[in-house]
Amino acid sequence: MLREGESLTEDGGRDPVTLFLTGDVMTGRGIDQVFPESSSPELYESYMTSALAYVRLAERASGPIPGRVDHAYVWGDALDELERVGPDARIINLETAVTTSDTPEPKGINYRMHPSNAACFTIAGVDCAVLANNHTLDWGEAGLLETLDTLESRSIPTAGAGRDLHAAQAPAVIELAKGGRILVFGLGLSDSGIPPHWRAGPAQAGVWLVPDISDVTVSEVSRRVAEWRRPGDIVVASVHWGGNWGYAVHPSHRRFARALVDEAGVDVVHGHSSHHPKGIEVHDGRLILYGCGDFLNDYEGIRGHEEFRGDLVLMYFARLAADTGRLMGLELTPLRIRRFRLERTSAEETEWMRGTLANASRPLGTSVRRGEGGRLRLDWQGAERSPSDSG
Repeated sequence: MLREGESLTEDGGRDPVTLFLTGDVMTGRGIDQVFPESSSPELYESYMTSALAYVRLAERASGPIPGRVDHAYVWGDALDELERVGPDARIINLETAVTTSDTPEPKGINYRMHPSNAACFTIAGVDCAVLANNHTLDWGEAGLLETLDTLESRSIPTAGAGRDLHAAQAPAVIELAKGGRILVFGLGLSDSGIPPHWRAGPAQAGVWLVPDISDVTVSEVSRRVAEWRRPGDIVVASVHWGGNWGYAVHPSHRRFARALVDEAGVDVVHGHSSHHPKGIEVHDGRLILYGCGDFLNDYEGIRGHEEFRGDLVLMYFARLAADTGRLMGLELTPLRIRRFRLERTSAEETEWMRGTLANASRPLGTSVRRGEGGRLRLDWQGAERSPSDSG
């Protein structure tokens, strides 16, 4: 029997579920300074003492940014894509503290945004903010607690961090309008730069920082999934792992991702930490994103690593079978960050992204081709290809 709101396809199955996934959303520091209200611009970096300097760098590279922008500004053309696709759930990796705390962690780079600017997440319709990363506690425990309170006040579930370990390990539960649920578990690895003392404990706020990626850790994730999963749920494991630059996927990460699928019953592995997209794998019909790249940041004008084109980002739209969680299709929309705003890419930029992602994905058994409207599509063995797609 269908629950209220559920619908069936012609063959009697439930309608597919479409997830929108992004990498790092870094709306603090420079971006925070152009929003209607901002935190103090004071920084504690060795080379920058004011967040306003990042605004000036971006303007020097790309042109003037309006003095104070509205909360829709940064999303730019991404909002049109979200309206076009109409995903059932929108999941981001939020790499900034949402806080007025003035007590920075002594780590060199500290991201924060004023709580009033969390309105930008509401405008984008964010359904889950993953917090298991190396910036969530940039402004200490007080900053984390205010982040949790702020997002809760906006009815945005969080995953991967909490007031204690139990809360950090609990998933964000997204109830779908068409019926069914998405469970998002967030966890981080130390090789992403998460400080060990940020680990949540029985009476300690923090992130779900797993001790390793051994079979023991896979078993722990499996237990957490089993505690929450109901028949028909789709499970996402959002993992913050690895360094910022480079396309190679570490063999241990690949083993861990596959074990999450095989042993823990995860349907989507949503990896992030790299500042650029990495290769994509489909294992036993399940999507593994090893690195989604940044989605929003204030890096314009910063020199270094130009060969990775960190200004080019991707929107990931994964279409999943509602009953099994198996991948039915993955569409990717390339965008470019310019003046702290997401814009359409040129044909040349789109082709660069396609070729680069295809090269990174080839060792993982997938390929990337041109789709319609300047978008990209993933191919893998067993995938169904629409006859209307080009490329």
